[in-house]
Amino acid sequence: MSMKSTSPSEPRRGFLVASITGLMGIISAALALPTAGYLLGGSKHKRPADWVAAGDIAKLEPNVPEQIVFERVRRDGWKTVKEKASAWMIKTGEKEVVAYSPVCTHLGCAVSWDGAAKNFACPCHTSSFGTDGKVLAGPAPRALDRFDIKIDGTTILLGEIRQSDKA
Repeated sequence: MSMKSTSPSEPRRGFLVASITGLMGIISAALALPTAGYLLGGSKHKRPADWVAAGDIAKLEPNVPEQIVFERVRRDGWKTVKEKASAWMIKTGEKEVVAYSPVCTHLGCAVSWDGAAKNFACPCHTSSFGTDGKVLAGPAPRALDRFDIKIDGTTILLGEIRQSDKA
């Protein structure tokens, strides 16, 4: 008759294996639950549009395009960058302003105001745009893009750029 003997290290080994397995389960759950919540639920809140102070409406001449340079904060993932940007603004009324992106809708060159021709001109491929932003000539496929605008007292606040429709 043979008896099987158990050494004192076998129960300890079983305890260690169970402990390590339990810890791995806790760590996996701690990593998997937030990830699953993000992937399945998405963002629970939308970040409000950032409005940037870009000028004083009282300083603009009526119906005269003026390029305004302003500073905005751009958030890209975990990185926050302050950068200079510009917009072409036209005061159309006492408390009304239109702000266009200075980027041509053809290939992204910077448009400028041609005072003699009274239009916005792209030097790269000769597109031109009226003061209403619409294409007058050239290969540009659509009108100039516009900024969202709010007026707070006399301060002009610019929001997101909205892509214009076809020319």
